[in-house]
Amino acid sequence: MARHDLRQVPELFSEALRHFAALLHSEAALAKSELKENAARAGTGIACFAIAALIALTGLHVLAAALVALIASSGLSAGWAALIVGGGLMAVALGLLLAGKSRLSSEALLPNRTILSVKQDAASIMEAANARY
Repeated sequence: MARHDLRQVPELFSEALRHFAALLHSEAALAKSELKENAARAGTGIACFAIAALIALTGLHVLAAALVALIASSGLSAGWAALIVGGGLMAVALGLLLAGKSRLSSEALLPNRTILSVKQDAASIMEAANARY
């Protein structure tokens, strides 16, 4: 059975601390980078919500005008045309709303690469610790 030299303990301990500090630093940098990407994604989602709200407001205005035109006119062509345009605008608004919602979901904003990397690092540390002793 091999004996360990106790004089190496402080050196090994300081080396382990250096490696651990470097690991924490790289994981923090990865998390910062990933959160920055997710913030940009959230900004795009919020912009989609804003555009959807403007288009929905326009659609509601057109639908209201279509209802007025439908009631006021003796023929149906102008009113139905306005209803088709309003319905089309509402469909576009719904598409933008759904796109914005998908970009703002909690799953889409998680720092998945960082979580995976931390799990892999923890497994490597445990494996190395078990292999040494």
